[in-house]
Amino acid sequence: MEPILKPAGFDGYLVTFGDGLSEAANRAALAFRDAVEAAGIAGVEESATSLVSTYLRFDPLRIGHGEMRVALERLLGEQDWYAAPLPSGRRLWRIPAAFGGAAGPQLAEAAEAAGIGEAAAAEMICATRLRVQTIGFAPGMPYLGVLPEAWDIPRLTDITAAVPAGGLCVAIRQLVLFPNTTPTGWRHVAQTAMRLFQPDTETPFLLRPGDEVEFCAVAPDALAAFAGDPRGGASCEALG
Repeated sequence: MEPILKPAGFDGYLVTFGDGLSEAANRAALAFRDAVEAAGIAGVEESATSLVSTYLRFDPLRIGHGEMRVALERLLGEQDWYAAPLPSGRRLWRIPAAFGGAAGPQLAEAAEAAGIGEAAAAEMICATRLRVQTIGFAPGMPYLGVLPEAWDIPRLTDITAAVPAGGLCVAIRQLVLFPNTTPTGWRHVAQTAMRLFQPDTETPFLLRPGDEVEFCAVAPDALAAFAGDPRGGASCEALG
């Protein structure tokens, strides 16, 4: 698919790199957003990414819609964004998670939907390095992916009333981590002790788009030891 550039309201543009989630489309969105920031286009006031798109907001009093479109088209033509390097400054997080039981009450259901056993399900999740594809829905909430094809399972038809903060949930080959107690249609398969949203700090979102994540299975009682750690016992190292 070729990138699609279109206006988004009075003061925005949206560049879409795919009509469905893929590694290449997410890579392109992350790389292009980084390039927009680096280009320093006059009048651009903010930018952000979704799973497969880059959004930017600009000041129409400083740069007209036509000029902005020309600048973006020029930038889009500079390289193949689907094969572009991911932005610098990314990090690798290794996050302790307790799977199944009270910590992941819907692991058995999710594993059955994926056609595997509970132990194999936890092992598969922990063996997959995942990218933070975007932050959304709630402050600091990461969408992580993609999981192997077996995990292309639908959301629930009924809503789970409350998944606790730090809950790890799965659907449609992705995982999400909840920053606060939240109702959801995603299946709750594990629990972490991470504080994903820390509004009282200089960097309130713990994870950033483009970061990578690996989960490591721990016993449920091990999470209590991380209660005083905003990272929930996770380690973090620079990538690249």
